[in-house]
Amino acid sequence: PFGSGRAALARDILQQAPMPAPDDDPDEEEDKKEIKALDEGDIALLKTYGVGPYNKKVLGVEKDIKELNTKIFELVGVKESDTGLAPPSQWDLVSDKQMMQEEQPLQVARCTKIISPGTEDAKYMINVKQIAKYMIN
Repeated sequence: PFGSGRAALARDILQQAPMPAPDDDPDEEEDKKEIKALDEGDIALLKTYGVGPYNKKVLGVEKDIKELNTKIFELVGVKESDTGLAPPSQWDLVSDKQMMQEEQPLQVARCTKIISPGTEDAKYMINVKQIAKYMIN
């Protein structure tokens, strides 16, 4: 019962609405209107659209910050990376390889106990992983 009422209502609305003629194109009406060029006032208004009252001051301060930042980087000189490594252009792989072959490798030890801390004869007990425990002066 409800479906037939809705269909009838839709049919009545469609019958009452006049169908536009095929040659009445709304886009053509817009094309026929004369196009008016923007004057200087309109352009100035468009440029200020979305600009707050302090926009010029903020842009000036941002420019000053960028200039100071570049000066700081120039004064600092060498820029360090996040990894702590020098840039690849400064690497000397040949001498590094030679140094690794000549020197004994370092071992990491853990200090497990300090005997007589704070005195001149303090002694440290260290543990080198998977090798031994040592007492060091």
